Amino acid sequence: MNLPKLVVNNMTRRRGRFVFTLLGITIGIGAFVTFLALGGSLKQEVMREANALGANLVVTPKGSCAYEQVSILTGEVLPSNITMEEYARVKALPGMTVVPVLAEKSAINNRPVSVSGILPDEMRAFKGWQIAAGSDLAATDEIAVLLGAEAAEQFRLQPGGKVVVRGEALPVKGVLAATGGKDDVTVFLPLATAQRLFGTGSHVSYLAVKVDDVTGIDLAIERIREQVSLGVVSDRQMLASVLAIVGSVNVTLQLIAAVAVLAAAFGIVNTMLTATYERKREIGILQALGATRRTIFTLFLVESGLYGLLGGVCGVGSGLLFTLAVAPHLEQNAFTSFVKGSGGIGLPDPLVIGGAILFSAAVAVLAGLYPAWRASRLSPVEAISYE
Repeated sequence: MNLPKLVVNNMTRRRGRFVFTLLGITIGIGAFVTFLALGGSLKQEVMREANALGANLVVTPKGSCAYEQVSILTGEVLPSNITMEEYARVKALPGMTVVPVLAEKSAINNRPVSVSGILPDEMRAFKGWQIAAGSDLAATDEIAVLLGAEAAEQFRLQPGGKVVVRGEALPVKGVLAATGGKDDVTVFLPLATAQRLFGTGSHVSYLAVKVDDVTGIDLAIERIREQVSLGVVSDRQMLASVLAIVGSVNVTLQLIAAVAVLAAAFGIVNTMLTATYERKREIGILQALGATRRTIFTLFLVESGLYGLLGGVCGVGSGLLFTLAVAPHLEQNAFTSFVKGSGGIGLPDPLVIGGAILFSAAVAVLAGLYPAWRASRLSPVEAISYE
C-alpha cells in the first residue's frame, strides 16, 4: 500500500476541487504575507526616521496630535502656526540648537514629493549634511532648490536642472549625499522662498531642537514652555506615540489576514468532508486490505496537510510578488511613507516566510482533523457496501 501515491491521486482526482481548495489557502496566506511585508518594517522605519531627525525635542503648535508627530517623521504637510518670533525666542535659550522647518507638499512630473523650507546654514550644521553634487544653498531667500539623493535619482535631476514648485521654475543647485532617512526623498528650499511660494507668511511648521546636555531634557522642555505657548515633545515621547499607532496598524492588518486564513481552513474542512463521503467504498477496500483506522486517519490528515503546505508555498510567493508590484504605486500618505521608506519595501526575513508556510500547514492539519476522524470511524461493512 503506497500511501504517498494514494494521497496525490486522491487530491488530483477532482482537479477543479483541488485547484479551488488550493486557491483558498493560497489567497489566505498571500494576504497574510502581503500585510506582513507592508506592516512588518514599520517599526524599524519609524525608529530610523526618528534617529535621522537628529533632534532631542520637537516644538509643535499647542495641541498637536499624534498624527502630526507621524507627519514630522514622514515629511507630510503640517499646519504652519509657529511664528519666526517664537522661533527667535526659543533659539535665544542657552544650551540648545534650534532650527525651523516648513513642511509642505508639491509634485514633480505629477508625482508627489515632500518639500521642506529650511535655513541652509543652520540645517547643514544641525544634521551634518554632505553635498554629493553641485553646491549647497547659500541664503535664506535664494531662489533655488537642494535635492535629496533619491529624489534626484527618481526624477533624473542634476545641478543645473529645473524644478517647478507652485508654478515657479527653480534651478537645482545641489544634491545631498544619501542620509538613509526621509531627507533622501525631499526637496529643500530656502525658508523665505518656501514661505513665499506656499503663502505661509512668517510661519513655520515645527522647530527641531538639539540639547547640548541630554540629561537636562526635562529642564529644556520647561524652559521652552516658559518662553512660548507651544507644544514640546521629546524624541522618546514622539517615538513611543508613533510606535503605538504603528502597533495598532500592524494588529489590524494581522487580524484581516487571520480572517482570510480562517476562511481557507473552512474550505479545507468542506473539501475533506466531501471526500470522506465520496470515497467510502475506497476506504472499505483499504480496510479489507488490512489498513487500520490509524492508517485511514493518517491518509486523510496527510492529504489535508499537503493542501496547507502547497497553499503556503504558493501564498508566500504570490504575496511577495503582489507586494513588490503594488507597493511602489501606493498613494503617498503618512502610513505609506513608512511602508515605502526611503529604500523601498522591507520584505519579511526567511524565518518569517518559513513560519508562514508552517503556519499554513498547521492550520490545514487542524482543519483536517475532524474529516480524518470521520473517515477512520467508518466500519468496513458500511464503507465497502457504499454505492
